[in-house]
Amino acid sequence: MDKMTARRTNLHYGWIIIFAGIVILFSCLGLGRFSLGMLLPSMGGALGLNYSQMGFIGTGNFVGYMISAALAGMIARRMSARYTISIGLVLVGGSMVLISRAMTFPEVLTLYVATGMGSGLANVPLMGLVSHWFLKSARGRAAGTMLSGNGLAIVFTGFYVPYVNTRFGAEGWRTGWLTMGAMSLAIAAIAAILLRNDPAEKGLAPLGETDTHCRSSLATDAQKKKGTNRLTMVHLGCIYSLFGATYVVYATFIVMTMVNERGFGESTAGTFWAAVGGLSIFSGPLFGWLSDKLGRKAGMMIVYTLFTVAYILVAANLPNPYLYVSITIFGLSAWSIPTIMTATVGDYMGPRQAAKAFGFITLFFGAGQISGPAVAGFLADVTGTFSIAFWLSAALTASAVALTFFLRQPTGQMKLRARRVVTLLYKIENGLFSRNSLLVKVAGLSKSKYSSSNCLVVRLFFCFSNL
Repeated sequence: MDKMTARRTNLHYGWIIIFAGIVILFSCLGLGRFSLGMLLPSMGGALGLNYSQMGFIGTGNFVGYMISAALAGMIARRMSARYTISIGLVLVGGSMVLISRAMTFPEVLTLYVATGMGSGLANVPLMGLVSHWFLKSARGRAAGTMLSGNGLAIVFTGFYVPYVNTRFGAEGWRTGWLTMGAMSLAIAAIAAILLRNDPAEKGLAPLGETDTHCRSSLATDAQKKKGTNRLTMVHLGCIYSLFGATYVVYATFIVMTMVNERGFGESTAGTFWAAVGGLSIFSGPLFGWLSDKLGRKAGMMIVYTLFTVAYILVAANLPNPYLYVSITIFGLSAWSIPTIMTATVGDYMGPRQAAKAFGFITLFFGAGQISGPAVAGFLADVTGTFSIAFWLSAALTASAVALTFFLRQPTGQMKLRARRVVTLLYKIENGLFSRNSLLVKVAGLSKSKYSSSNCLVVRLFFCFSNL
């Protein structure tokens, strides 16, 4: 039945998983985390919270996320990803509903730690599902499409929370928490209905270009080189931590910088933040596709370079048009690193270990998220400006470019590339390869100069392109 339906619609069930993933991320990270900045001003005023307490509420969410991220892979293996994600969303929704009734700072802090734990239980196994349902050729595009749920949530909260506050006045923040918590509970039901742990449950194979030899090589290499893979995951974790430490500084303080240092009105700055959310919807699909085409390493190096430029344009205190360029670059790049990291972990570790490995590198990411705002706030208190914090963020993302350069390729992929190069050279030398091929043109060959001696040029071209 499923196969007949797939033939009629030409829609692989993997894309249903991605659709479910969009609404799951809309809930667990979009509503559960990124709505806080919009809700804090009115909630803080109503409960008499100071800035330190507001900061601790955000930190509590990150701590809860880190705790659950460390355990999510193990829990998913025992309970299945489908039910782990659903339980995580119930925890997100339930805790948000209870926050709407909270009366004191300790209540809010405790409940928001629980929200963070639910976010981790939902997000980490969800990233692992991408590796089960999609092969390497489509994995980046799939993960990127799914991560657009974060951007949709930023746009939604940017308009919904002000509307609720206007409609219900000083207690509008309670209505906001209540309604968004209820939405998360509804999304938990959607996840339980739509999610499947493996394509085999639907009688399907993973979506993407199949290379049986490559997949078996990756599995064999993963068994042979467990120690190397562990070191690679630490390497990836360090790269990921630099994203966590820097993107959260921009996300937390760019609006405050625009208002306090650039003279923007709060509504105008809020509109720009909503624009970031709108642009970020496209960041995951764009850079996921790019990493599928150019490779994960090249994709990450490009993205970290863009982040560096975005942070410098703010830090240098240039005229406002440069600020607009910075916001545009940040918005278009916002979810690119999580997208590429999701695909990269699957490339190295395979579907079975993807959730556990992603949970491991998420610990590094979480550590960066916790430390970034604290350091930025301290520097702003000392210097009276966030400029130094943005310069530091630019230095960290520049170092991430260097760290990514030294990231090794997955062994199975290197073997596959080598086989393809050998096959290509054989075809060229024996006249079996089209002289009008794009690759031959890139190598600098023409019809008049096409000869076996020019194969050395092709060899060098492919050697350097695969470094």
